[in-house]
Amino acid sequence: MSATLCLKYLPKQGWLPLTQSVRHMAKSVTRHRRPMHFIKQKLLAVTQYIPPPRTAPPGAYPPEDKRVEEDNGLTLLKKKDLKNVFQNCKMIAVLQDNNSKVEDMIILKHKLYKHNISVKFFPNQVVRSFLSDTVYSNMIPLFIGPTVLFVSKEPKVREMLMALRSSPHMTLLGACVDNTLLSAQGVVSYSKLPSMTVIQGEVVSGLTLMTSRTASMLQHHPAHLSALLQQHIKQQSPDDDATTEGEPKAEQAT
Repeated sequence: MSATLCLKYLPKQGWLPLTQSVRHMAKSVTRHRRPMHFIKQKLLAVTQYIPPPRTAPPGAYPPEDKRVEEDNGLTLLKKKDLKNVFQNCKMIAVLQDNNSKVEDMIILKHKLYKHNISVKFFPNQVVRSFLSDTVYSNMIPLFIGPTVLFVSKEPKVREMLMALRSSPHMTLLGACVDNTLLSAQGVVSYSKLPSMTVIQGEVVSGLTLMTSRTASMLQHHPAHLSALLQQHIKQQSPDDDATTEGEPKAEQAT
């Protein structure tokens, strides 16, 4: 009996226990760095100090010589043409060409030619260099992009605007009319003014009306003319004005 119990409860050779200690969770490692938040990374990147670049001390490099570019023959010829245009033409309009077709440009040239208005094409660089040394230097900001010049010896603004109605690709930027720089709205206002012949006719009609009235007054009786002259003298004298202003006050006192 005792032998059987010993055999049952005593461990056999090579026997392993039924329970074993197994490590389920690893130990926390504190030596690894935690990833930085992306907002903090952005803040550090923005606030990072950037030292200014080191400049060379004065005299370290030789001085640069300023090169003056001389105009070639073609540029001088175009400047000469521009000078003749500004001297002989009283109307110089600057327009911007917004990708107009060749056929539309030919039709527009034909319409303008009927009124003795010609179309000129000049490079903007040449025009700016020419205007910088003249009294028309205020026109330099108008020459930006593809520009066209409408010139005429007489200020025919109304005819030019009528021809531009059929060409929407041409935009009026400004003009120089009778040595006066005008904006696009100023050109439109200038076109609404009456012509010189109409103004001269109005002046002549006004003068003839005044002379006719004078002649009709001289035909009246001398007594009537003397009365009119006395009344005119009373109106011009300041003493009579004071007495006339005092009369109503005396009437109110009475």
